[in-house]
Amino acid sequence: MLAERPKSARMRAMELIDIGCNLTHDSFDKDRALVLERAREAGVVQMIVTGASDEGSRAALKLAQAHPGQLFATAGVHPHHAIDYTDETDVLLRELITHREVVAVGETGLDYFRDFSPRDVQRAVFQRQLQIGIDSGLPLFLHMREAHDDFFAILKETRGQLSDVVVHCFTGNREELHGYLDMDCHIGITGWICDERRGTHMKDFLKDIPAERLLIETDAPYLKPRNLRPKIKSHRNEPRTLPWILGTLAAVRDEHPQVLAKCTTDNARRFFRIPALN
Repeated sequence: MLAERPKSARMRAMELIDIGCNLTHDSFDKDRALVLERAREAGVVQMIVTGASDEGSRAALKLAQAHPGQLFATAGVHPHHAIDYTDETDVLLRELITHREVVAVGETGLDYFRDFSPRDVQRAVFQRQLQIGIDSGLPLFLHMREAHDDFFAILKETRGQLSDVVVHCFTGNREELHGYLDMDCHIGITGWICDERRGTHMKDFLKDIPAERLLIETDAPYLKPRNLRPKIKSHRNEPRTLPWILGTLAAVRDEHPQVLAKCTTDNARRFFRIPALN
């Protein structure tokens, strides 16, 4: 099996795409340009900036427009903010997705772990955003935590009308994974697999994900890999840690990091319909 801790020099030769990073988060306000520079130096050549609220989706588009070709955006409302979803929100999201920099609808889904919005409201708002995906034909960027049964049932009802779907930051069990794969979903893997407290169970079945359905992400500023070497003093995660996640995933799947890097990068460009950098 390949070593689980990749050498940084080997990783820098690869081109990677971070399919989910919250670069509009206020923790990046003081050094966002440096964060992007460090990402490029680490081989993370393109990033999808997550939109998770009205304001956040506007900001994600604005940031992507400031970095053409390098950054792209999603437009959606996270289940935490579902209580704030209005008819005006629906109109806004439908307007935002007309911009070429917006490459997916979301982040949307269900989160029963935090329950920041009532569950019935979460379900209704999830369905409204799935309808935007149906109407637009754009890919869907989905969130699920501790809500598998309802999430799966709602998605299954509309899956045949949707284009590509990624269950981002997958943290579930083997049965859940195969349920999503059977629905032709892509799977997003984060630094959760680098956490010995809660991510080790996934290592038993990550090989089950077909190569063409696999995507990688940091979910920065969250989920900094706990096994990162050398350590970064800040608790904040950044896109520059994506090579480490890739290396851990390659070790678990018993694949060469360069092969997996090309695979996930090709998948991301195909999924989000984005061109390679010139």
